[in-house]
Amino acid sequence: MTPFWNKTLIFGRAAAEILTEKANQAATELLSELGKLDAERREAMRGFMDEVNIRANTVQANTAQSNTAQSNTAQSSNSPNESDLQATIDDLRAEIAATRNELQRYRNAQS
Repeated sequence: MTPFWNKTLIFGRAAAEILTEKANQAATELLSELGKLDAERREAMRGFMDEVNIRANTVQANTAQSNTAQSNTAQSSNSPNESDLQATIDDLRAEIAATRNELQRYRNAQS
């Protein structure tokens, strides 16, 4: 081979090595960013679920206090306040079930 072709092959090989290194570096950075985003998403979901649990516990505690107060003052078991409270509880249970369903669908979509 002539020196020109020899130099061209060496140059081409060096360029290919550099391009391969750059591609590997870009892929590594991309995967790293995806991992960070996934961790942030999971942390956000965990925080959301913690907030939901705190709020649900607060509502449950308030409901228990209301039930105690109502049972002490209620004249009959079918008072309007009690039926309103039961409707609120039913609504909250439906919302919790819907939230759990959405969370399960979200988790299934992520796996």
